[in-house]
Amino acid sequence: MPDVNIRVLSEEETLAALPALAEILSDCVEGGASVGFMQPFPPEAAVPFWEGVAAAVGRGETVLVVAEVDGRPVGTVQLGVATMPNQPHRADIKKLLVHRNARGLGLARRLMEAAEAEAIKRRRRVLVLDTATGEPAEAIYERFGWNRAGVVPDYALMPDGRYCATTFFYKHLAV
Repeated sequence: MPDVNIRVLSEEETLAALPALAEILSDCVEGGASVGFMQPFPPEAAVPFWEGVAAAVGRGETVLVVAEVDGRPVGTVQLGVATMPNQPHRADIKKLLVHRNARGLGLARRLMEAAEAEAIKRRRRVLVLDTATGEPAEAIYERFGWNRAGVVPDYALMPDGRYCATTFFYKHLAV
């Protein structure tokens, strides 16, 4: 069994992990995940995105949780805590990503549990997320106890350019 560690990265740690983070995002997009980017999407194209995440971590706007297997990042999820003044109780789950080589280890569940724990630490009791309708992630969130709020047809594009609907989910946490 591989050594798995789930932890929150600082801005400096995020910058140090850029190559691995870029590989995770590239792999997910190349594997067909609708997470905002289009194919082809090589790892070097993902670096500016992660630099922006690192800056957001440094400003306290984002919490970046990573899953490491044998010391190497293979999965991530972000907790967006930069909300409007009338939403101090809410946060966004963004970009749950697990490299295809690391799937089947329960990392998605562990990442989401860690993100929820971080939300509770910050007294965030309502979490929201969106995902491509009909894709594997949709069923994952349902298994993890998220509530379906609704579907918007043609909300985004799949990485290959096809339109896709987006399902919005929410979850209430006990804080």
